[in-house]
Amino acid sequence: MFKLEFFHPRFWPSWLLFGFLALLARLPLSLATRIGAGIGWLISKIAGKRYEAARINIELCFPELNRLEQDELLREHFRFLGVAAIETGLCWFSPKDRLQKLLKEIEGEEYLIQALEAGRGVILLSCHFTHLEIGGSLLASKHPVAAVYEPIKRNSLFEAVMLRSRNVNTNNRTVDRTNTRGMLRVLRDNLPLWYAPDQNYRGKFSVFAPFFGIQASTNIATSRLAKISKAPVLPFFQERLKDGSGYRVIIKPPLEGFPSGSQRDDAKHINAIFEEEIRRRPAEYLWIHRRFKSRPEGEDPIYPKK
Repeated sequence: MFKLEFFHPRFWPSWLLFGFLALLARLPLSLATRIGAGIGWLISKIAGKRYEAARINIELCFPELNRLEQDELLREHFRFLGVAAIETGLCWFSPKDRLQKLLKEIEGEEYLIQALEAGRGVILLSCHFTHLEIGGSLLASKHPVAAVYEPIKRNSLFEAVMLRSRNVNTNNRTVDRTNTRGMLRVLRDNLPLWYAPDQNYRGKFSVFAPFFGIQASTNIATSRLAKISKAPVLPFFQERLKDGSGYRVIIKPPLEGFPSGSQRDDAKHINAIFEEEIRRRPAEYLWIHRRFKSRPEGEDPIYPKK
């Protein structure tokens, strides 16, 4: 919901950014993404703590790479972050028919259709690649999808614009990630629930499970949702096509034996799925997130405090 306060001067930089993204969203995709790569280079120069977090994450997760290879992966990651800004603009400011044209293929679409025939909804299990936003929007342009979102507390205007876009693309079916009842309601309505539980999560609904060989505090909500709703869990990802013409959405078969009855085993299973996909195209994952911020009792912090 838009409010009069959004016209306060403190929001003017955000409005300028939206105008810039809306302008880029009108350009051909190949040209816009080249501009985005340049934006990513600029982001790398001003990212500060986020740059340091990405560097540490890559060193921890890819110890088999030498320093030059790790540095190249880090540079490529920031290029994709800039491209992600362009893609976000496409999601937020492009007409729905343009998004439909950018979706070139839905691989595994039959798994989604078959799962919905059971009438219990579907949990579309995804993770935070840099093109996460456009992946869900592309699928929603072809199939009704409900999106789980995390509130943007530091900028209410950004949250309002994001929700407006996701509501348009998902027929007003967005759910706050803390609203478990809302998620279950979506599944009872036999809709796909687009959900990405791969970020650092603390609290009673988390367990430590390995991710790239490192114990990571992992959200167990996927197991709980699947157990209560009996909804199948289908891994869901997206790919940028190498020729720059658009995107491929990938839906994989439903997880077998899930939930298993062990929350830690389920978390380990999910992290392994994410890791396998990330290793296919590591630069495109969101390494600036401090995935290993929470540590098991007795372990030292991984990221510097200052």
